[in-house]
Parts: sequence; structure tokens; C-alpha cells
Amino acid sequence: MEFDFPRSVIPLVVLVAVATVALTAMMTPSTVFMMVLPSMIVFSIIVFFFGMKHGEFRAS
Repeated sequence: MEFDFPRSVIPLVVLVAVATVALTAMMTPSTVFMMVLPSMIVFSIIVFFFGMKHGEFRAS
């Protein structure tokens, strides 16, 4: 299966959205949106980049 950019990013966005909704049920929404969500977004971008580079390395 060939993965292009939208097929790779959509599950990541869904995962972050589900985690954010689940966390707002346990924590105050202001804490989640100001502290947790930005760190989840930055971490997911970094991990996505490293995973993409590792996949390119393995494919070559």
C-alpha cells in the first residue's frame, strides 16, 4: 500500500483529536488546550518526520 501525505496525516490528526477529547473529560479544558495539545502536536510532527525519514532510508 502506497502512503501519500494525506493518508499518513489523517490518522495522526484523528489520534490527537481523540486524545484531546479524552483528556478534556479528565482534566480542565484550559489546561489541555494550553499545555497538553500544543506539546502533542509538536511531538507528533517530530515523530512523523523521523518516521518518514526512516521509511525513506529503509526503502532505499
